[in-house]
Amino acid sequence: MATRPAEHTAAEARRLLAGQQLTAAALADFYLARIQRLNPRLAAVLALDADGARAAAEASDARRRAGSPLGPLDGVPVLIKDNIEAVGLPGTAGSRALLDSPPAVDAPLVERLRGAGLVVLGSTNLSEWANFRSTASTSGWSAVGGQTRNPFDPDRNTSGSSSGSAAAIAAGLAPLAVGTETDGSIVSPAGVCGVVGFKPTLGRVPGAGIVPISSRQDIAGPMARTVADAAELFAVLSGSPADYSSLPGLPGLSGRRLAIWRPDGMTDEVTAVFDAAVDRLRQAGGELTETQAPTSSPFEDAEFQALLAEFSVELPAYLRSRPGPHPRDWPGLVAFNRADGVELSRFSDEIFGLCAELAGGVESQEYRQFRQTADRACEQALADVLGDAEFALAPTNSPAWPISYGAGQEHGLLTSSLCAVTGAPSISLPAGTASGLPIGISVLGRRGEDERLLAFAADLQTALPRLTYPLD
Repeated sequence: MATRPAEHTAAEARRLLAGQQLTAAALADFYLARIQRLNPRLAAVLALDADGARAAAEASDARRRAGSPLGPLDGVPVLIKDNIEAVGLPGTAGSRALLDSPPAVDAPLVERLRGAGLVVLGSTNLSEWANFRSTASTSGWSAVGGQTRNPFDPDRNTSGSSSGSAAAIAAGLAPLAVGTETDGSIVSPAGVCGVVGFKPTLGRVPGAGIVPISSRQDIAGPMARTVADAAELFAVLSGSPADYSSLPGLPGLSGRRLAIWRPDGMTDEVTAVFDAAVDRLRQAGGELTETQAPTSSPFEDAEFQALLAEFSVELPAYLRSRPGPHPRDWPGLVAFNRADGVELSRFSDEIFGLCAELAGGVESQEYRQFRQTADRACEQALADVLGDAEFALAPTNSPAWPISYGAGQEHGLLTSSLCAVTGAPSISLPAGTASGLPIGISVLGRRGEDERLLAFAADLQTALPRLTYPLD
């Protein structure tokens, strides 16, 4: 009987399960052991639910023996970000303030995972409070989980805030993971860690039970090594009846009308990887048009101010609804951080202070102006980028940067904001490497075009070089 899934993909896990080369229980044990072995140097996984995972896997095996699996992913392991509520896991958003208040119920998206037979192994580390605690934060660090490290170079950052989910997939700690995004928190770590990360259209995945920043932008989405795997997990998360088993497939790349967006800040290394990907598309028959849009503009500050107002209202409301002995308002959170010996050991929490002082919240005219400015600017910029093309393509990220603490350590390309603010879908997939570090390519679409975007991205992945993962 096989002892390891060589490709660390859901497709490979399904093949082994269907061929009776591996049981779901043995598969879960394999990944639990791999996490125990590799995670100490990566800090990608924040917590395990080994007993719950083994029980779920044994139940999956019983269903397969009875000929009644719950779906194509029955028995396949998955990790979820630790800002998502799941019974048996801490659901801390990385903060020690929530350590003594574990979730009492599953978030709806976790109910869907379990209902489809997936085996929830544990939860992943993240940028604390989804990277909305300080403007001088370091991605991938949380007071609960420590510093997530990049499997391609443990001295390099993973980006965030779905840092652990991306690193776990790159390290082969599970074939599937779930991340969340407000702006870039799925696609950016996916790009930096060399995996696939899909941010769906806003509202396609239920948001209840996720520690919030803003219901205007927050969305959960799948992370995997292949677009086909991410698409199948999206079908579960979204409750979609779509069948992705044939991906990749027709219509292919020939004749596809695509916009090519080169944002400000592209280094020579990023340009070389991106140009090589564009050349492959051109050779495959794609009809490519260069396009332009601002990487940042007045919408950047307007978005931050709008998110600040939304966060100031939505997080306390969430905390009040969650049982347990944790702070329930901004003064309580700020006081907790001041009294704790770890929370402020790497950077401050000045965003919490701003929220505590913010007057009016989402009822103020100032907030409405900020939100309107951000929404309109991003809608126009996305329209300019797309033009009459089916999709737009842009580089996702610069190479992973050294881990350090203090202001000015992030090196993103900010191509995520247009889809994040407008609620449109986007996906990042590996395009190649620069100095041995992954560079992702992002595909941007229009709201509601999730299935079409996934189908195109699966075709695109066949034209891109296959990444070699260092821990395989």
